[in-house]
Amino acid sequence: MYDFKNKEFKNSSVLIVDDEPSIRQLFEKAMKKAGYDCKVTESGEQALEVMSEEYFDVVITDIDMPGMSGIELSQRILETFSSDVIVITGKVQSYHYDEIINLGATDFVEKPCSVRELILRVNRVLRERRLKKETTNSHEELKQAYIDSIHRLVMASEFKDEDTGDHIVRIGEYSRLMAQKLGWAAKEIETIYYAAPMHDVGKIGIPDKIMLKPGKLTQEEFEIIKTHTTIGARLLSRSKSGILKMAEEIALFHHEKYNGQGYPNQVSGEDIPISGRIVAIADTFDALTSKRPYKDPYPPEMALDIIRNERGKHFDPQITDIFVEYFSDFLRIRETIGAFEEVSLKNFMLSERDKESFHT
Repeated sequence: MYDFKNKEFKNSSVLIVDDEPSIRQLFEKAMKKAGYDCKVTESGEQALEVMSEEYFDVVITDIDMPGMSGIELSQRILETFSSDVIVITGKVQSYHYDEIINLGATDFVEKPCSVRELILRVNRVLRERRLKKETTNSHEELKQAYIDSIHRLVMASEFKDEDTGDHIVRIGEYSRLMAQKLGWAAKEIETIYYAAPMHDVGKIGIPDKIMLKPGKLTQEEFEIIKTHTTIGARLLSRSKSGILKMAEEIALFHHEKYNGQGYPNQVSGEDIPISGRIVAIADTFDALTSKRPYKDPYPPEMALDIIRNERGKHFDPQITDIFVEYFSDFLRIRETIGAFEEVSLKNFMLSERDKESFHT
């Protein structure tokens, strides 16, 4: 005889949705006997109302009900809640299993079904939920450990500059904001958020006497500085990780200019990967508004003017326009992550390096 009591998923919650009182009573009694917390409703509308106030692991719903159908209820649950849905119908000829699943249900049961079968289906769904949660948690822990290791590598390479810890955090935030405004998918936004801070990892190969030089670089020194792009790309190469692949791309291309006069390869226009074009603006804005060994921070208004004037020259026109339109959002990131020193435009002068970089 089948043992209804289920210790494995004790206290899991189930909601029964059916317009027939006898079915509701039968299933409710069976679920409670199996050890589940169980509630019943007679319609989809009522089910959504109850779910707005209480969490359920699994919803069992009939398809054919007055008002909202079980199909529509499944879709609404998929859009709003994290519950799994088991759909039950006696009109199996009217529906295809894959159609029901694609519409949002987790499982599909034909009427008449035994109480034993229904409980087995609920157990299977709950087991899959648990495994998915465990897998997700393990994956998240692994990803965080991986990201932490990468950030430690980046910090080691950037330790020569001032404010570097906050700088790499801001670069990720700026890049994520820009990707959002460009309408990227969530996965791509996450990728650039983690990849962008690695843009200058190649600085680990540049001598301190050049990195920390307060004055104008000689041509020879500047040629050495340029190599941080190719050094970084080599360090990040040959990875199967999507994050590191984009980071390699950014490291190599973030100093290329839209007009083809950047480095290391004088690539121009849309031949520069969009990730590199995004980080070009993010990195420039943060560098201009931050203190560096060779300069004081620039006033935000001056940084905005410099970037606006470089539209179509240094920077991609579309990305420049987005930066200008949402400048207050970028400035808010700059002001809230790390120290931000307000500087007056009065009597302010560009550094010798920036005069050369922006032809001012």
